[in-house]
Amino acid sequence: MAVSATMGAMKPLLGKLATLAGDEYSKLRAVGKQASFLEKELSAMNAALEKMELMDEDELNTVAKDWRDHVREMAYDMENCIDDFMRQFGGRHAKAGFIKKAVQCLKTLRERHRIADRMEELKVLALEANERRIRYKIDQCNSSSSFVAIDPRMSAIYVQAAGLVGIDGPREELVNLLIDTEKKLKVVSIVGFGGLGKTTLAKQVYDEIRRCFDCAAFVSLSQRPNMTHILNRIQSKLGMRSSSRARELQDLIEDLAKHLTHKRYLIVVDDLWDQSAWNTISRAFLENGNGSRVIVTTRVENVACGVSCNRPESIYRMKPLGNQDSKRLFCNRIYGSEDEYPSRFEDISDEILKKCGGLPLAIITIASLLACRPERLRDEWETIRNCLGTPLAINPTMAGMKSILNLSYKHLPLHLRPCFLHLGMYPEDREIERDDLIRQWVAEGFVSNLHGQDIEVAAKSYFNELINRSLIQPERTEFGELLSCRVHDMMLDLILSKCAEYNFIRPECNSEELAREHGWNYKVRRISLNLSGGGAADGSPSGSIASSLSQLRSLARFGESKYIPPILHFKYLRVFLFEILGDMYQSSIDLRAIGQLFQLRYLKVSADQHTTLPTKMQGLVHLETLELHIKWLQIPSDIVHLPRLCHLIVPKGTELPKGIRNMKSLRTLDGFDLGWSSTEDIKGLGELTNLRCLKLSKDYRGTTGGADDLASSIGMLHDLRYICIHGQFYDGNDRLASLSDPPRHIKVFEMDGWMISRIPEWICGLQYLYSLKLVVKKTSTDELHALGELPSLTHLSLTVVSIPRDTAVIFSAGLFPVLEDFKCISNCDVTAYLSFEAGAMPKLQSLELQFNQRRWGGAAPLGLDHLLSLEHITVRITANSKRFPQQVRREANSVFENCTQPHPSSPSFTSHVHGSFPFF
Repeated sequence: MAVSATMGAMKPLLGKLATLAGDEYSKLRAVGKQASFLEKELSAMNAALEKMELMDEDELNTVAKDWRDHVREMAYDMENCIDDFMRQFGGRHAKAGFIKKAVQCLKTLRERHRIADRMEELKVLALEANERRIRYKIDQCNSSSSFVAIDPRMSAIYVQAAGLVGIDGPREELVNLLIDTEKKLKVVSIVGFGGLGKTTLAKQVYDEIRRCFDCAAFVSLSQRPNMTHILNRIQSKLGMRSSSRARELQDLIEDLAKHLTHKRYLIVVDDLWDQSAWNTISRAFLENGNGSRVIVTTRVENVACGVSCNRPESIYRMKPLGNQDSKRLFCNRIYGSEDEYPSRFEDISDEILKKCGGLPLAIITIASLLACRPERLRDEWETIRNCLGTPLAINPTMAGMKSILNLSYKHLPLHLRPCFLHLGMYPEDREIERDDLIRQWVAEGFVSNLHGQDIEVAAKSYFNELINRSLIQPERTEFGELLSCRVHDMMLDLILSKCAEYNFIRPECNSEELAREHGWNYKVRRISLNLSGGGAADGSPSGSIASSLSQLRSLARFGESKYIPPILHFKYLRVFLFEILGDMYQSSIDLRAIGQLFQLRYLKVSADQHTTLPTKMQGLVHLETLELHIKWLQIPSDIVHLPRLCHLIVPKGTELPKGIRNMKSLRTLDGFDLGWSSTEDIKGLGELTNLRCLKLSKDYRGTTGGADDLASSIGMLHDLRYICIHGQFYDGNDRLASLSDPPRHIKVFEMDGWMISRIPEWICGLQYLYSLKLVVKKTSTDELHALGELPSLTHLSLTVVSIPRDTAVIFSAGLFPVLEDFKCISNCDVTAYLSFEAGAMPKLQSLELQFNQRRWGGAAPLGLDHLLSLEHITVRITANSKRFPQQVRREANSVFENCTQPHPSSPSFTSHVHGSFPFF
């Protein structure tokens, strides 16, 4: 059964009722009989709810809406009642012997009556709801949108668009405006209606010209920006070290201005809403006569004029796409080619594009909707056309844009709707991690694992579908996967309006609001508490709480305020996302009450302050994700007894808990340090056979061994996809190279500091390997050629300790067919060691070489001109002494610039001088 926004908790509720009514609970007659009755009654309502979910709000009368909302809230309350019952008797999944314990408790007359009375109350509520359904003929409601149905696809794959349409001209115009000989600070404004692509254009310009500046930063603002937070972000992006003194706004401005005094800088301030925010942030952008540049995007004409000091030449006004560019973008999204215009639907397509008014966001949204239809039928296209309102070209209003975005929501399959609305938990302009989302969706019960499919694989496909439909925007890609996204602010407005309509999420920006009832008709189920905006209050963690919050299921808390919600009151909480960053010297945070949240499935805590966790977590028997980014973390030792924990992520350097072998359900183990770990615990890692991701380190303290035991454990983890080991390991027995049955589906294999004698033969057989980082004593041409046959290897970092004299590796045509990034490090002269023939590494974009200044022969590798896709070369010179390092750097610059200037792709070049590499 698909779980939808209006159906709320119906899916998990029916599952729990079926369990209580099953054979396992046959002895609990007082419960089983009533549960069976409730299951049948609620199942009868489910079909009507599904039908109503597919209808427009305008198609439902007031009575139908009221019934739908009543059943949704009733389902939540019923599930909470059942959870209370199961917790009281030990919890079905909490401890063995639940049935025995429950039967013993029910022997008392008092307990039998109490349970029977509560189940009878639920029975009455269900009967009343069903009677209303029949009385008001709710089932007879019909939807005019008959073609909307649950999308059966479970493995949609994100495919990047073939190119950005209509941006070449504006980009070149802005680049020419910014890259000139003028030495004064220049501020350029990009102004235009929401959805025109201002951010996309600014990012394209930023990426193209940033190498011309000493430092650069790109930051996005919200409608109510916290300027302290914004300035902190700019400093972080510029690589400035945080200061131990109080971080007041004026301090941040002065520090930033001082840092930029002698630099040529490029800053992009995206989505500026008012002049006051600019008046604050611009105080750090002082005139320094170095030709610095600032780009500002805004929807407000007066703001653009104020920012650019009413200089018309510094204001770029975005225009809608023309007819041809609109058609190209439309076809790119639907067919993957700008040349394939739908001739049989040409008249309808022209009308749709006319109503989109040349706004890229509108065109992409509608085209993505059409592309996701399983069959492209004329009547479906006509339905979409008829649903569109006044052409945006005539009247580009927020309401008109919202109607187009709303159309995508109306045609969204049921199973994707709660996942889409759940994005409203995050603040505006936030980069949202994919794994965070999918684990929260699973914890909430939004994901169905049809046909026994792995539930997290299904959740990833949900994420990919939202990307394909252009409802969320792709952000960061690593290891060949899309790992994060953003939500366009206009899409976020739509999400929050739907959340209010369905009582899905309540956003707050002030802690004081939590103590007020607000006059809401229903209990609050999810809260996003964003204390980064203006007016955020610190509040008191012991303050009163609105009674409507006692049923809270998800809570996200963001911002720098000291306020901590009274989490002990939220006994039904499933998802808790806690973030308090900034001012690491304020008082500590007390989160010990988390240990009482029995229903908790997902817990992520990020804090710069000292944070106190519960001393015991064993009672969190449903916990699936525990992610902690906390300084001075003392992790509870009893986490090894959490029966459902799948993802355990801690700060780097955290000591591995004793008894790690007990955590059989783990899929992710990230951040632990093996420096003080016992041989038994390192060997115990091999028993975690469900592991998919293993990221460990070893500090320069504690034990000196561990390589043999860890290599043996890795050989037992056959489902591993990601292995990242950082720290000094010496594998003297070559246990890693001699694994008899290594994991065959590894995608990322990074051994940063684990020294082995040669490249293991089994690595050259990893068909899915995407990224590889190795440190070897020596290697051979044959080994490197075998590595070059890997079909998926995209990133390679190879450190070779020793290279025999007069030895060279010639990379011939066809080797490393998809490699994009190659880093080669040695104490010897790698420039003489490597050479490239025509056709080798055809997709290589970045080449980095590191060598010893004493052993460099003064030349560049042969055949660099054969690397036709090369975009950038980096040279790092390790200097064993302080004598003449800059002279060597100047020589390297001369040699490599002579190679890059005539190169077919004109790659850029940078050089650096470092101390000795630690392995040598």
